[in-house]
Amino acid sequence: MMENKVVVVTGAGNGIGRDIALAMAAEGAKVVVNDLGTSGSGEGSDAGPAQAVVNEIRAAGGEAVASTESVSEWNAANRIVQAALDHFGRIDGVVNNAGILRDRMFFRMSPGEWKAVIDVHLNGSFYVARAAANHFKEQGSGAYLHMTSTSGLIGNFGQTNYAAAKLGIVGLSRNIALDMQRYNVRSNCIAPFAWSRLIGTIPTETPEEKQRVERMKRMETAKIAPLVVYLCSDAAKGVSGQIFTVRANEIFLFNQIRPMRGVHRSEGWTPQTVADHAMPALKAGFTPLERSADVFCWDPI
Repeated sequence: MMENKVVVVTGAGNGIGRDIALAMAAEGAKVVVNDLGTSGSGEGSDAGPAQAVVNEIRAAGGEAVASTESVSEWNAANRIVQAALDHFGRIDGVVNNAGILRDRMFFRMSPGEWKAVIDVHLNGSFYVARAAANHFKEQGSGAYLHMTSTSGLIGNFGQTNYAAAKLGIVGLSRNIALDMQRYNVRSNCIAPFAWSRLIGTIPTETPEEKQRVERMKRMETAKIAPLVVYLCSDAAKGVSGQIFTVRANEIFLFNQIRPMRGVHRSEGWTPQTVADHAMPALKAGFTPLERSADVFCWDPI
């Protein structure tokens, strides 16, 4: 499905990104395997993981090149896309998968922990996507796939920075889809459920947290790749601006924020009439204060 396509996959040295890169190559794509080789919290660097994935692809008869640039820096992100052009002459897809975690309860989170996660997830997704945009525009085709999370779509404890970035990515993707539609360029999001290096950093201090992590361990990273490959292929030409979730063998489509109900008062509102009229009328439509684990509470299939 990806024959003669060139795809950049960020964060492709391990976990979900690695499986996406391998699946892309297996379907005929030439792959730029980008990974800075940091720890799960974004510290250090190591060229080994990206090169190891490139070696796997080449050993299987595919074509790939390694990139160890950081998505969190504008110039470096442009060099990631330039690597595709330099080695393969074009770019057809961007998979924004790179990420780090610095979990902390909101009332303890430092500005540094906030900024580091925003820089990699949200700014990084914009930088790499933007670096490819003019190439997509000029050739009249292209596909973006961004990784969001149910931490942003629904909520989780101790992940204010991560959730804000991941929900921001939804807005980024939706508006890329709108702006680039006329150029036959698509943009979609996936919220993946899978046991990965980053998920392994989730605190497991309570019985509920331990149960959740054990459930996650049964969800393989390779399960995410088929939907990613499809969404980046020409077969998905009518799919853009959408949010999907993959959970083991399950694929879900998420709804998106739209008005649910409204109230009107011809003479306008006062604080008291808001309390007496508006809130009682609207309250039935409130979204419960749930976490991802409360909504996806059954064992993976």
